[in-house]
Amino acid sequence: MYKVSTLDIDYTEYDPFVELGIDRGASTPEIKKAYRKLSKIYHPDKETGDPKKFMRIAKAYAALTDEESRKNWEEHGNPDGPGATQFGIALPKWIVEKQNSVWVLGAYALAFLVILPVVVGTWWYRSIKYTSDEVLLDTQQLFFFFFHKTPNMILKRVIMILSGAFEFEKSHNSEIIERESDNEEIPILIRDLQHTHLNEKNKERPLCFPYSVKTRTLLHSHFSRHDLPPKTLEQDKIYVIKTCPYLINEMVNTVAQLVALAHAGRVSHMPRLETVENCMKVSQMTIQALWDNKSPLLQLPHISEDMLRHFVTRKRNIRTIKQFASLKEEDRRSLLRTLSDDEYHDVINVCASMPHIEMNVDASVLDDGDTTITAGSIVTVTVELVRKNMEDLFDIEVPTVVDDSLGLAEGEGPVVDDNEDEETEEKSEVSESGDKNDTLQKKVHKPWEKQAKKKNKAKGKSVSKTKKKPIKSVIPVKKPVTEETGGEKEQEDKDQKTDMTPNGEIRARKKKDKTENSDDELHSDDAKSESDDESGKEEDESKNSKSLDDEDDWLKFQEQSKKDNSLETKSKESHLVHCPYFPCEKHEWWWLYVADRKNHLLISAPLQVCSLKREEEIQVKFSAPQKPGSHTYTVSIRSDSYIDFDITQNIKLDVKEAKKVESHPQWEEMSDDEDKDKEDSDESSDEADYDDSDE
Repeated sequence: MYKVSTLDIDYTEYDPFVELGIDRGASTPEIKKAYRKLSKIYHPDKETGDPKKFMRIAKAYAALTDEESRKNWEEHGNPDGPGATQFGIALPKWIVEKQNSVWVLGAYALAFLVILPVVVGTWWYRSIKYTSDEVLLDTQQLFFFFFHKTPNMILKRVIMILSGAFEFEKSHNSEIIERESDNEEIPILIRDLQHTHLNEKNKERPLCFPYSVKTRTLLHSHFSRHDLPPKTLEQDKIYVIKTCPYLINEMVNTVAQLVALAHAGRVSHMPRLETVENCMKVSQMTIQALWDNKSPLLQLPHISEDMLRHFVTRKRNIRTIKQFASLKEEDRRSLLRTLSDDEYHDVINVCASMPHIEMNVDASVLDDGDTTITAGSIVTVTVELVRKNMEDLFDIEVPTVVDDSLGLAEGEGPVVDDNEDEETEEKSEVSESGDKNDTLQKKVHKPWEKQAKKKNKAKGKSVSKTKKKPIKSVIPVKKPVTEETGGEKEQEDKDQKTDMTPNGEIRARKKKDKTENSDDELHSDDAKSESDDESGKEEDESKNSKSLDDEDDWLKFQEQSKKDNSLETKSKESHLVHCPYFPCEKHEWWWLYVADRKNHLLISAPLQVCSLKREEEIQVKFSAPQKPGSHTYTVSIRSDSYIDFDITQNIKLDVKEAKKVESHPQWEEMSDDEDKDKEDSDESSDEADYDDSDE
């Protein structure tokens, strides 16, 4: 700053006419005359000489007399041509003034030596308190402690641990508001929620602290859909509910880490499968504001608990949303007859937009050589998920109600003959070719009859395609002539026809011998050429197969890398969830994992699928059991937002004994090299000992 303040900037435009002291309209003789006059004065050899002034005069003379120098001066302002581009920073004038230099230096010192370290230190101190998922490290340690302490944790215990998170404590989170009215409102709310078993008298730390009891009470009121004071506890409940999804996800990850540590022998107690599934249930309950023992039909709008008694009767047993969607339209409307038309349409629209998941599972070992599952091998489960809307289930499964007019149960259509279908098809074709007014009378068919006709039509089309006559081949087929019989006979006939002399028999025999020898030579040459061709083809095929195998391996590697990174790179957006009790928008997320339900074990860490819009293919990897035999595992896909939308599918693993590792040629070469190195070192040591003895 001191140099900048003391720097004198003097910029003047270069003008050769000013250097020579002549006018701009001067002629060439006048320019030369002025140059000679000034050079006599400022030439370095003269007493009045000035080398710098003389260089400027010579440069000005060249700029006015030389065509190229004059062109550069006119275009770029410099006889030497365009100079290098220079950049600078325009500073305000008051910064570079001498009288303000001390204040400017003080401001820079304050900014770089005080303010910047404080800001960076504050940011660093806050960032080291959180995990990558924006959860406090103290909360993560709390979850780790309690899940390790209680491997088999029930649902109410999970809610209690969730309420003990330090995100709800004021000293760890400045956004938490503590009100004086809490001392009056919280005890009243606890008395109203006694049936939910709050367990507010627990003495464990920090579960007995006031913030934990308050959070637990707000969660229970949310699950019970209890009304709260809008300006106090309702605001606190909204903040708690918005924070819970991140904390529940951290709980699931903590349980998965404990399972992995237990398999490695670093932890004594392994959490059970029910523990992680209870954490997932708490997520569903938080989004839908519903206890797990309540009917999942309460997730639909305008449906209350009083209306549920019509869903479970002697004639019908409707307990899930899928069963409700499979009813007939008239049956659904009769169940919801107390609702208005607008309310009924709201129920149907929400039900139609809910997810219907189809899952296909395939378990294998990804190996180019042997794909059998051996003990301890890495098993890859490929799961294909297809997400559809619940509206695809409308009017598909119909409850069996006896129809007296037909004498059949609904859902059982009359037996349809294939011949009758063919006759109806012929009639329809005739009616289409004729006049439109003479069409056949249309019959009102039931849904299952329409589907049966479509299937029979498809069958008829396939049969008609197969009944086409085969096309006869016109190309004649030549019979092969054997080399030993047919060729020799033809050669004998030719020889006998050409040799008609008395000694023809002898000549014919000689010719036969020659032809036989030549044929043998030809056969041997052909055999050699064929063997060479076959060997060359085999080499080419082996090379091509190797190149194809390399390309296939490279493509497989690329596909595998894409699949491994697919979940990390995809955006976390899918379908919106119907959650009127959740304070913000929520997208459908799913947990995918493999479990051993017989032994209550979590086999693979739950993967969170956040981008299931239509179709998704995911790979889950885990180690096969160490004991050979048949093992049954369960692949589960569980929603984090909807209750009773979980899907499970069993897979059977036939585990074989692991193959013994035999000696590899490469290992033998390595051992030979090591032996040679040892021999060389021994020889060198012997030579050194021999030299020492000579001395």
